[in-house]
Amino acid sequence: MMVWQRIGATLLMVALPSVTLGQSAPSPAPGANPIVRDRFTADPAPLVIGDRLYLYVGHDEAGPGEMFNMRDWRVYSTTDMKTWTDHGAIMHVHDFKWAKKDAWAAQAIAKHGKYWFYAAVEHDDTHPGKAIGVAVSDSPTGPFVDAKGSALITNGMTPKGDHSWEDIDPTVFTDDDGTTWIAWGNRQAYIARLKPNMIEIDGDITEITPPHFEEGPWLHKRGDLYYLTYASLDRSTHENERVSYATAPSIRGPWTYRGELTGSARNSFTIHPGIAQFRSNWYLFLHHAGLRIGDREGALGRRAVTVEYLRYNPDGTMKPVVQTDAGVSVPPPR
Repeated sequence: MMVWQRIGATLLMVALPSVTLGQSAPSPAPGANPIVRDRFTADPAPLVIGDRLYLYVGHDEAGPGEMFNMRDWRVYSTTDMKTWTDHGAIMHVHDFKWAKKDAWAAQAIAKHGKYWFYAAVEHDDTHPGKAIGVAVSDSPTGPFVDAKGSALITNGMTPKGDHSWEDIDPTVFTDDDGTTWIAWGNRQAYIARLKPNMIEIDGDITEITPPHFEEGPWLHKRGDLYYLTYASLDRSTHENERVSYATAPSIRGPWTYRGELTGSARNSFTIHPGIAQFRSNWYLFLHHAGLRIGDREGALGRRAVTVEYLRYNPDGTMKPVVQTDAGVSVPPPR
């Protein structure tokens, strides 16, 4: 199509792309970012079961003037990292009867033939502040039910923090000896062993706060190295979170800071890592706030889950990850 356009005193004919009336924009390539485009999702937590990867996410529903509005958790799955099946909502915050709001970040893990789901919520007034609950299901797609009937971790159990949201963002990891650990925190990072019943802390809670730790820890192991990856914030130089990580020879540490893994997320103060190996590749799941759905722009409380390839150096350190629109729609870099 040709149109006339005035540039200064000159009238020029300019060619514009031809668009058919009512024609929509081209569909993104399978595997492109963000993964979910029909609703806002955040805080991705992958779990690999056999030949399928399950991705647990929070559901952002913030309206005008709201910071966060999160009421349920959802799960998606894939066998090829290109196409995703929506399994719907697996649990509502009020399924924890002792919680009053905020279905914040969560992670699921398989053990004893069941699936255990650890989630951050706002506790009722009997234990004010954020808390971590544990739910259980016979299926990775739920439904999940409260496994304990009370919180696993409450704000009063970690009194070092000077704010009420210190106990958020649980990550769970089962070591080679079969022991399962849980780590969590905001501003301070904590770790504790879980009892075999998966619903009680076994022993002391230990602080393991690495440099610039803000929130969103993720535990995983590759070879002989343990990794603690997390949302970091160096308040002297950065306005928004980035992803940093530390490594250790044991889940008990000592943890060595390895630096930043990513830059900040698009249009988002928060960022939240989740890591998994699937079909011979490693993946880093994140979120940004660059998705628009109808008349709703991305925002602090309207985020979108993404995925990138994750690569390692020969010494076990992770190669920096650049966040892209292409995601895994293209082959992994060499």
